[in-house]
Amino acid sequence: MNGFLYGAVLQWKLDLRSRTMLITCYAVPLAFFAIMGGVFTSIMPETTDTLIPAMTVFAVSMGALIGLPPSLAEIYRSDIKKAYQANGVPLSLGLAMTNISAFVHLLIMSAVLYLIAPLAFDAKIPDNPGVHFCGVIILIVVSLGISSIIGLAVKNMANTSMFSILIFIPSTMLSGIMFPADLLPKAFGLVGKLFPATWGYALMAENSLTGHNLLPLFAIFIIAVLLCIILLKRVEKR
Repeated sequence: MNGFLYGAVLQWKLDLRSRTMLITCYAVPLAFFAIMGGVFTSIMPETTDTLIPAMTVFAVSMGALIGLPPSLAEIYRSDIKKAYQANGVPLSLGLAMTNISAFVHLLIMSAVLYLIAPLAFDAKIPDNPGVHFCGVIILIVVSLGISSIIGLAVKNMANTSMFSILIFIPSTMLSGIMFPADLLPKAFGLVGKLFPATWGYALMAENSLTGHNLLPLFAIFIIAVLLCIILLKRVEKR
């Protein structure tokens, strides 16, 4: 257990030195918040009611879907994998450590947005902060599950970022954070429901842990876990 925690802390420190992780978990979400937060609240003042959930969904989606897969690809598509195997370290440890590290970074970023949004744009603070952060945690966990699939499934490291972006763009554009999901064509609305961002945003915007939002997230997470187990076994055989 101590070795596992040490590995997680070490991975977190390595991520702090990683340009990709710093850019995707902190720099881009903060820049998007500064620019789009001002645009949204100027054009549509009513968006202050949902600004914190919207910015949180963007930050989590960016950090998870674009930040985590390259880290996993680096572990399982390089000599790091051989080092794991040579020392008898389970390959699943790399997946666990990167996920824990990314989870901490994304939770910190979500807390930063929660604190500065009311000060910067007079955003409404959720009525129940406990429910809000439960929603944040659930969204982070499920989003990391999806990003883990990308990191494990893509065989070519150079293509990892491309696949991440292909998932990230519809995930955010169809989630309802840019414009109401009701305005989307029916087909686009159905596609949006395949991504955790849509359900995570609805959960935080409603500030209620209701079954109609939690069940889809739970289903996506279970599917992601099963796929990760299958992909890990394939990685071990390579």
